[in-house]
Amino acid sequence: MKKVSTLLLAVCSTMIFAQKVSDYKYVAVPEKFETFKEDYGLKDFFTKALKGKKYIVLPVIKDNWPPEAKSNFCNVINADVINDKSLFKNKVILQFKDCNNNMILDSKGGSKIKEFEEGLQDALREALIKVSISNPVALLPAATTNAITQNSSSEPVKSTATPESSNFSNGKLDLQKIQIDPSQFILAKSGSSVPFAVFKSTSKDSVFIVKLADGNATIGYFENGNIVIDIPQADGKYTKEIFIAK
Repeated sequence: MKKVSTLLLAVCSTMIFAQKVSDYKYVAVPEKFETFKEDYGLKDFFTKALKGKKYIVLPVIKDNWPPEAKSNFCNVINADVINDKSLFKNKVILQFKDCNNNMILDSKGGSKIKEFEEGLQDALREALIKVSISNPVALLPAATTNAITQNSSSEPVKSTATPESSNFSNGKLDLQKIQIDPSQFILAKSGSSVPFAVFKSTSKDSVFIVKLADGNATIGYFENGNIVIDIPQADGKYTKEIFIAK
């Protein structure tokens, strides 16, 4: 029964926190779409279409990326256009993947226009219909930095000891820690299929990217055997929410 509950919670966390392309501000576009013999004006067409939807287009080479993108690659979504050619139609597949190579969107488009340049651009135009205007969530902090603390001031983490308990409380919520895989766990109310928060590992030990149930992205970390989450506030500051091991 416990394994079934864990599986259900994992599925629910994926459904609830499923990302959208519009969650992103930055899109990395390759220098060349590898499955096409020629460019056919696709890159220029695609870049203009993304800018028209309020995205900032970045090259794959990261040297000149803005600091907020360079400091955490997970603030950038990676795009590609794939040739899905058929005998009678020009067809493409538009794909967007996150920093962990997870598919965010796979959208197909086709055109009856036989000329390659015009037809492929027309097919890409159809595939782009599923891409909403950029409406980014809060950018994730640098992967190597410590958590943002109350009133956005810096405070060293006293201890990063991994909690031994699986039950935690902040005095208002009693939550259970459920390990989904080696790099991901969730906090959820006991017996509930709805996660309070999903934690994903970063490059810094015991510091996590956290996706809250309301869609906000923040960070969390272990401290003295407890779990701490920086909760974003309406004024742009963060409050330190401590879930104490029970």
